[in-house]
Amino acid sequence: MEVKITKPDYINEKQLAEFGYNFIAGIDEVGRGTLAGPVLSALVIFPKDFHSEWFSLIDDSKRLTENKRLHLFHLIKSNALSVSVGSVSNTEIDQIGISSATKLSMLRAIESSKIRPDYLLIDAVKLNSVDIAQKSIVKGDQISSSIAAASIIAKVTRDQIMVDFDKIYTKYGFGNHKGYGTKFHVDALNEYGMTPIHRKSFEPVKSMIKESK
Repeated sequence: MEVKITKPDYINEKQLAEFGYNFIAGIDEVGRGTLAGPVLSALVIFPKDFHSEWFSLIDDSKRLTENKRLHLFHLIKSNALSVSVGSVSNTEIDQIGISSATKLSMLRAIESSKIRPDYLLIDAVKLNSVDIAQKSIVKGDQISSSIAAASIIAKVTRDQIMVDFDKIYTKYGFGNHKGYGTKFHVDALNEYGMTPIHRKSFEPVKSMIKESK
């Protein structure tokens, strides 16, 4: 059975604009399941009725090559009304848990936006603490162009952070796996131990700490 792959579109945003919303923000996160580094969320607000030839190229960041993500990253930043990010460190993740940290990164992205959104389209998360109208969309980065654009901003931004960490912690391969639990990463953890950017509350790091005590 062939699985039909749908591309994100601007239907949700257009409908909300018709209801009088002016600044509709797409929000998405990256790095939720990594063993190291921050969880990071991005927010993107496009102009109402925005349309351009390149707009149809926007897709879930996971379905794009690195070069396509980088190309779209610059186009989004040049054309959006507002692009912002919010990051929560591995230390904070260990303190409050990944679910709360993910929401906090989204709140920080909203707070750092130069335009306060009047509606939020969020990938699979509900922000009950925010007094802004919102809609949580499961697999939103494959449905909403604004959320997909946010996924691209988040992915490219976090990837660069991990590339920079790779220059500091040179034996772990952060520039390649970006902190995810690949065999290379786990083997490096077993051989060299954890770094200051590893999440102590995540396995297998958590067990390694217990064994070393």
